Amino acid sequence: MLIDFYGKECPHCIRMMPLVEKLEKEAGLKVEKYEVWHSEENAKKMEEYDKGRCGGVPFFINTDTDAVICGEAPYEELRNWAGVK
Repeated sequence: MLIDFYGKECPHCIRMMPLVEKLEKEAGLKVEKYEVWHSEENAKKMEEYDKGRCGGVPFFINTDTDAVICGEAPYEELRNWAGVK
């Protein structure tokens, strides 16, 4: 499962959104997205997955490989994180 934790007003998250959409479209993948700045429930979910690795957003985790991305990343890194060849 691919998960993107983000903050609605986070500029880094906003810049990553088109890359996530491109990844979903090109690779036919689904990335689950959780807004954490305005949802205590989602913030708790992020803490459970983060385990102190990133501590902020955007935070991406691939639950199949435990690969994470903390912050902004280039598209190629996002593809690698998702396991796209």
